[in-house]
Amino acid sequence: MLKLGWKAGPEQYQPNELLDYVVAAENAGFESVDVSDHFHPWSEQGHACFTWSWLGAAAVKTKSIELGPGVTCPILRYHPSIIAQASATIDNFAPGRTYLAVGTGEALNEYSAAGMWPGYDERQSMMLEAMQLIRALWSGAEVTFDGIYYSTQKARLYTPPLSKLPIYVSSLVPESAAFAGRYGDGLITVANDPNTLKQIVKNFEEGALDMGKDPSTMPRLLEVSVAYTDDFDSAARCFKEYWAGAMVPAMFNERLYTPAQSAKNGSVIGNDILRQKLCISGDPEAHVKFVQQFIDMGFTHLYFHSAGPDQRDFIVGYGRDVLPKIRQQQAQTVTA
Repeated sequence: MLKLGWKAGPEQYQPNELLDYVVAAENAGFESVDVSDHFHPWSEQGHACFTWSWLGAAAVKTKSIELGPGVTCPILRYHPSIIAQASATIDNFAPGRTYLAVGTGEALNEYSAAGMWPGYDERQSMMLEAMQLIRALWSGAEVTFDGIYYSTQKARLYTPPLSKLPIYVSSLVPESAAFAGRYGDGLITVANDPNTLKQIVKNFEEGALDMGKDPSTMPRLLEVSVAYTDDFDSAARCFKEYWAGAMVPAMFNERLYTPAQSAKNGSVIGNDILRQKLCISGDPEAHVKFVQQFIDMGFTHLYFHSAGPDQRDFIVGYGRDVLPKIRQQQAQTVTA
């Protein structure tokens, strides 16, 4: 089941430039792409295009790479029926290679754009209802839905998806992972300390078993931050400039979490933290070793996120030198 993908960051790049990179990623051998869906970037120097427009462009520019948001929040900025329609349209452009990944959002995006920010438990309940409505609309049937949070009246997708789309559910902490197992078709999270990740996987599997599902058949997606270079200072500078705010998850729920506040909080991230969380090395074997720990935990889809300093060089070099070694090691493991 192992898939090796590329993380597209619209928080860092203009949409046209990012589109060139997804084509390069497909040509370099990456099998999948996940793209953030943000209204605001993590820093004031960043960008934030409309991800669903970008996914449509990426779908028609590519031929084989799998596409989806990593992740979208279908409950506040959007009505779930709009996400159902958007994802169905992407699947018409790229049938069989489209997925939907959802999460409960961040105040950085939802409160700023919609002026609403309920507590976590309520947002999780909203997301469950949103997922139920999205799946109902994907059927192409007429849907009159009367939920606690959302309603439709004889709503129908006249261009339904051509494929059976999976919904992967985000879990950044162990406490939400059982929900992902119960109600999602898979899990999506980000690289964290090993004990936290192992507990997330454990709770996810238990949640799936609670619903009579076989967790061994369910994809587990993981975003892994790397830089394929020996220039630690340049790579660290790029991560701090554009992404350090994302490394302070305790702040995600703050109502006034603006790009400026995100950058301020991210500025406390030191090089020692980056060394713990990232693999910054020009040695392919170092990356293979770094990745193997996550494969051993049971993750099946890995998305490599590199902040720079040169995205194209990373895509080409990683595809040439690192991805084949990871695949070779997995092939040897399977046949051993």
